[in-house]
Amino acid sequence: MELLTEGLQTYLEQHCEHEPELLRYINRETHLKVPMARMLSGHYQGRVLSFLSKLFSPKRILEIGTFTGYATLCLAEGLTDAGLIYTLDINEELQERVQEYFDNSEFKDKIRYQIGNALDVIPNIDETFDLIFIDADKKNNGNYYDLVLPKLRNGGIIIVDNVLWSGRIVSGMSDKDTILIRDFNEKVTNDQRVEKLILPVRDGLFLIRKI
Repeated sequence: MELLTEGLQTYLEQHCEHEPELLRYINRETHLKVPMARMLSGHYQGRVLSFLSKLFSPKRILEIGTFTGYATLCLAEGLTDAGLIYTLDINEELQERVQEYFDNSEFKDKIRYQIGNALDVIPNIDETFDLIFIDADKKNNGNYYDLVLPKLRNGGIIIVDNVLWSGRIVSGMSDKDTILIRDFNEKVTNDQRVEKLILPVRDGLFLIRKI
């Protein structure tokens, strides 16, 4: 099930900012050479992430789930002059490719790219974040959320991807992944420490603002 028709997706892409050249290259290379290329944020969602980041002008961003670095670079567009983005991923096989993309970007000195289990790495990052993007293994969404919320400043936001799960979240399906995502969404909805809003962008973005 797709949330948007192909025609509507194309229309949205035609009526937002152009996809920067490096991101266009990463998009193309990922679809040609990397398994599970659909995990890439893509043009429209990338512009949404860039827009949100620019609104917040964050000094510190944390991204959980780098994949091929597309969303990383979109988020980096909003960083302050002295800002940094920490991006964590467990896939060593993509490290060389992704590092090359980062090295060829204007944000190469602002990116702290680390390979490892995010559940182990996050407690050792001594930072307070303005913006956090969670887009990794869905079974750990709740664990990531619990780890990062204390590291988020008041007024900062967490963005969680894939919370509508191609519409399966309301289809009555009871497979393990759908149940996990549905449970996470309820966990956030019932958390009185935050304001929350789901945007039906691509596969669903949960915007969570710490009060």
